[in-house]
Order: sequence, then structure tokens, then C-alpha cells
Amino acid sequence: MVMAVSFERYGRLYYLDPGPHTPRVGDKVLVPTDDGPEVAECVWAPQLVPEDIGGLPLCEGIATDADLERDEKNRVRRADARVTAKRLIRQHDLPMKVVGIDFVDRRADVDQLVIVYFSAPHRVDFRELVRDLARALRARIELRQVGARDEARLQGGIGPCGRDLCCATFLKDFEPVSVRMAKEQDLPLNPLKISGACGRLMCCLKYEHPLYQEFNAKAPASGAQVETPLGDGTVVGHNVPSDTVVVRLSASGRRCACSRADVCSPRQQYDESQRTRKRRRTRRENDAEGNDEQIDPGEPTE
Repeated sequence: MVMAVSFERYGRLYYLDPGPHTPRVGDKVLVPTDDGPEVAECVWAPQLVPEDIGGLPLCEGIATDADLERDEKNRVRRADARVTAKRLIRQHDLPMKVVGIDFVDRRADVDQLVIVYFSAPHRVDFRELVRDLARALRARIELRQVGARDEARLQGGIGPCGRDLCCATFLKDFEPVSVRMAKEQDLPLNPLKISGACGRLMCCLKYEHPLYQEFNAKAPASGAQVETPLGDGTVVGHNVPSDTVVVRLSASGRRCACSRADVCSPRQQYDESQRTRKRRRTRRENDAEGNDEQIDPGEPTE
């Protein structure tokens, strides 16, 4: 059994083992974290899955009224801490941008802990800021600087495709993305076209890259002379999603989309071998029929 929860509406999904509990969609449940159980909303009721998935954290049950009251208080504290942090940053004239706030009150080594995630163009001396924040919030303060991608993940947003950012919904780790991936996918090298909300190359360039690598390794290159079912021609383009090759026919000059299998050498060699075997089989059958006609039925045969 597997269930999915989210700490924020339309936020990242976390998968749990429901154990003996049977929450419904919309119920508030307790999710184990490094800082103790936290309240999250069930967005996917427990369901059976075909594969055995191990290592999932165990749901700690339905949240009680006390848990919901504590969670609401912590939300208010996070909002107040964000306002206070922004105000003190302006007072200290620091080039910092508050990205997210975490409030921890169930860790064994501290009573109350406020974690401030921020972005900055360079390293910042925030020692005086920490002292003022601790005095204003009456809690232990931790400031953690994050990069551009983590900033987009924490804040969320809408990507160029019109959907929620992948990093804010389902991506767990950021994989390296290079301009070479965009080149191999025939994408324009315009930064405005291939950059995401974080200003870095879009993570989705990594999704289809193996498919393009496989296609480019087996398909004829642009400018190659190929044979198609419609005649000889020259390759002028590729369409990887449809697994086709665009060919300009030599006879008529018009373009046609052919399956990659129809123009690749291994497939052509296979088809040619099948045609050769068929011709040989037909020739043998014709020779056998001709020999039968030449034999006189009245003559004895050996």
C-alpha cells in the first residue's frame, strides 16, 4: 500500500506507507520528519501498487486537534518570521532575498529554531543580522544560502510549458544539464528559449536526451543519400518524437516523412536479403516446373 501527501497545496508529493491507517483524500495526517512528526494533507488515498516498494516512511496516523492547532500556530510564526527577516535585512542593507522559512519546535537539542533560507549574489556577512533576528524572534536562528535552482524549488511557479515547476513538484535531485543537450535536440540556443524560471537551463532538457542520442546514433545524418519506398533522396531533417526522417526526393524535389526503419541501412539490407531469398525461391520453383514438363510420361524414370 502507498499513499501520497503534500505539506503545501499543489506542492511536492511525498509517498508514505499507510500502515494500519486508512486516511481519505483531504485528511490531515502526521508525517515523520527529521524534526519530528509534521502535519500534511493526504492527496492520494492508500492504494495497492503492482510492485513492492520498500523503504517508505510510515504514516504516524491521523492528526489530532492538538496537532492541527500547533501546525496553524507554526504557520503564523513562519509568516511573522518572514516579515521580520525582510525588515531587518532592509535595515542592515544586505543584498539578501528571503526564500523560505522553517520553524522547528520538536527537535531534542533546541527549544525553538527558525531556519531562514535566502539567496544572494555572493557571500554575505550576516553576523549582526543573526543577533537581531534572535532578539526579535526569541529563538535560535540558522541562515542558509541557496542557489538559483533551490530558490525556484522553494518558491514554486509556472514553467514555460504552462505547468508547475518540475523541481517544485516531483524532482528530488538536480541533474547536470548542458548546452550540448539543447544542440542535439535541435533547439534554438537562445537563452530565453531554453532557460527555466531559475535562469538556468531547463531541467526537462534531460528528460528526452537519451531518446535523441539513440535516434542520432542509428538515423542517417542530414545530407546523406538514402533510399525510400518513394525513391532515392537526401535527408534534410529529423523528427525524433515521431521516429521519422524528412527526405527530399531526387526525382520530384518534394519532401516526405519516412520512418527511420525504412531508410536505415540495417533495415534496407534486411529487406534486400528477403527479396533476394524470395527471388531465389521463385527461380527454383520455376526450374522445377520446367524439368517436370520436359519428362515424357511414357518413358521409364530411374
